[in-house]
Amino acid sequence: MPMNTGFSARHGTAGTRGAPGSPQRLPTVVVGAGPYGLSTAAWLSAAGTPRRVFGDPMECWRANMPAGMYLKSVPAASSLSAPESGYRLADFRAARGRGPVGDRYPVPVEEMTAYGQWFQERRVPELEHQKVRAVGHADGLFAVTLDSGEEFLAENVVMATGQVPFAHEPAELTGPLPGDLVSHTSRHRDLTRFSGQRVAVLGGGQSALESAALLHEAGASPTVIVRAASVAFGSPPGTDRPSDRPLPVRIVKPGSPLGPGWSLLACSYGGGAFRHLPQEMRMRLVRNVLGPSGGWWLRHRVDGRVPVLCGRTVRSTGAEDGTVRLEVEGVGTGVGTEVLRADHLLLATGYRVDVDRLKLLTPELRRQVWTFHGAPRLSSGFESSVPGLFFTGLAAAPTFGPVLRFVAGTGFAARRVARSVATGTRTLP
Repeated sequence: MPMNTGFSARHGTAGTRGAPGSPQRLPTVVVGAGPYGLSTAAWLSAAGTPRRVFGDPMECWRANMPAGMYLKSVPAASSLSAPESGYRLADFRAARGRGPVGDRYPVPVEEMTAYGQWFQERRVPELEHQKVRAVGHADGLFAVTLDSGEEFLAENVVMATGQVPFAHEPAELTGPLPGDLVSHTSRHRDLTRFSGQRVAVLGGGQSALESAALLHEAGASPTVIVRAASVAFGSPPGTDRPSDRPLPVRIVKPGSPLGPGWSLLACSYGGGAFRHLPQEMRMRLVRNVLGPSGGWWLRHRVDGRVPVLCGRTVRSTGAEDGTVRLEVEGVGTGVGTEVLRADHLLLATGYRVDVDRLKLLTPELRRQVWTFHGAPRLSSGFESSVPGLFFTGLAAAPTFGPVLRFVAGTGFAARRVARSVATGTRTLP
């Protein structure tokens, strides 16, 4: 892509000037204002890095998560990261006159959204509430175009676009159906629209089970279809703080942001080491560690209230008289093929990282990013094979591990990205 001389950098956080005659330092652009984007911006700010940050604060949480849901992570593991103290979830609660809470308190999505906006107003006030339309490569720099039509050059770009671009919708199931009969869970903020309807929910994890509970409570008739032989729910914490557990229990199963256990402790704090594992092992661990299960507080809202068909797989779908026809086959259960009908098919089929789905990156730039199984290959500083192009959040999970699927990973990621940008260190992914 040739250099476009119409592009320019702004002053202030956008760029800084050195001695007379020295070139202006172009900004680092952060795309996204969720937990990872805001945390990265906070650490870049502390490092004195010229920056521009774009997005609506906590947009994914406000627009793509159903009202009434709760976080699967405990309060102590649900804080955004800042270099200074005073910006944790507990600080937000104290500022709002709310008391401290422990592990037995499920965090409502509405509280998390309000906390993220509070964090942004105090720690990332420079956020620009507009979207990036396109990012291209221009002679070692990045040509950035905004929805407003503004164009400028950037020295670095940090992609913190969250999980929604990676929503997995199996083509073999969605292809035969009109768009109004099938959707991914990430498309819904308000599930009450399905009141009075039969909804087939495909999946056996948190998203599927919580969506089914919310649908039932909204007056819909959900049926969950699960490939596994059974569904799993977490166990309620025995205490509000891991340190309150008996010492022998803590030795056998030490606490961690992802839960008790040595393996979860390693995943929580061993992102740097995780990167050196064979890539196939990394992909397997990202899929299987904290695999499909529901939060402990979901069990009583699902058991006995929502039909759950275990050991089933959907072989085909089709539209029939304005409804969904599903051909469902038993998996190792002796159950034959059966036909189910629903008014809507809700896909709780998770997310698969694929750089090619980030359409705001130009096709030429996407082709320059080295990938494995669609995920970007990243250096220890979260930099891709394109110098200056960084990926954080879920896009970095295949490199650094399952902690990057959760808010708990913001500190590890933001520190490393900010340090890499500030020092200009370039290491191959």
